[in-house]
Amino acid sequence: MTRWIVKTAVTLLFCTLQAHAASTHRCGSNLVSLDASTAEVRGKCGEPASSGFVGYKEVVDQYGFRTEVPVEEWTYGPTHGMYHFLRFEANRLRQIDSERGR
Repeated sequence: MTRWIVKTAVTLLFCTLQAHAASTHRCGSNLVSLDASTAEVRGKCGEPASSGFVGYKEVVDQYGFRTEVPVEEWTYGPTHGMYHFLRFEANRLRQIDSERGR
């Protein structure tokens, strides 16, 4: 039982740290956060190593209207062996992921 509690606590702590780390991206001495515009990210981080159009995503606005917005993914790196993947929806940063080597 004690082993299960410790394992669960470690897993929860790891998930919490991952969620926190994924809300910002450091570019040298600059920092970008979720909801930053593509222009802000480009201004702070420079051009990505690669970028691509992923497709469209349907979103519902505050009034209940549905619309499709473009989705892009930008890749930065490798920086110390890490690649950083930034996903934009309607030119706003919505997701930050990173992965060692690829």
